[in-house]
Amino acid sequence: MLLTAGIDVGSNAVKAVVLEETSAAPRILGRGKLKVRGGELDEVVRAAFELALASANVRESELAYIATTGEGENVPFRTGHFYSMTCHARGGLHLVPDALAALDVGALHGKVIRMDPRGKVLGYRMTSQCASGSGQFLENITRYLGISLEEIGPLSQRGAHPEAVSSVCAVLAETDVINMVSRGISVPDILKGIHLSMAGRLLRLVRSAGAEGRVVVTGGLAADTGLLAAMAESAGELGIALDLVAQPDSAYAGAIGAGIWGAYRQRKLTASAGSA
Repeated sequence: MLLTAGIDVGSNAVKAVVLEETSAAPRILGRGKLKVRGGELDEVVRAAFELALASANVRESELAYIATTGEGENVPFRTGHFYSMTCHARGGLHLVPDALAALDVGALHGKVIRMDPRGKVLGYRMTSQCASGSGQFLENITRYLGISLEEIGPLSQRGAHPEAVSSVCAVLAETDVINMVSRGISVPDILKGIHLSMAGRLLRLVRSAGAEGRVVVTGGLAADTGLLAAMAESAGELGIALDLVAQPDSAYAGAIGAGIWGAYRQRKLTASAGSA
């Protein structure tokens, strides 16, 4: 039994998983997720990792490989580090085996990653960090509107007269929202307008990357039902043939991919040592 851990260190949160390799497909035994806010990053990473271990009822000493991705190249207890896009591609395929691309919508930017059936990255496109189509931008807006992140999706889907956010710059887009509030625009219409603006930018990325068909949504915003609904609506209007799929573990896709690549590397190391 080969046990590995994957840790995805993002700019807004740390996600960790413990995986067990099986003859069919890797099995997720435990998960841990913590916000990167206040305190040392190393402490947050360790705490998220410990949560995943406790959830899996596994000791660190039982792990064959601890793989990091994202901003985790300096994690002191890691075995190895893997590139973020390859991890999201492989993790996305684990969640949706017939996906042709992954749409990673994180705290600072969005990425579209085309991959083959083995998880090899064939091409990608990425938004700039200044773009208002990011998780951090949405989180800032929720604080201003006085709502929780969990309320965004349901409220957005109630918007009947969405007010579009025109600016690509997150700072200027937040100013647009402040002006909307002062004009009496309802929260659902503000959120629906934001989601439609984000959807338009992300779909342009999808088109420029040459992605089509089934696309797995990864990253923290995969749980935003309002954004997914806006993307489905906008894709139809733009004539883009997409089947967007999000899974309950989509936020952990990077960590899952890291753990799977860690298992692959460990097998190679073991085989190499055995033939020496």
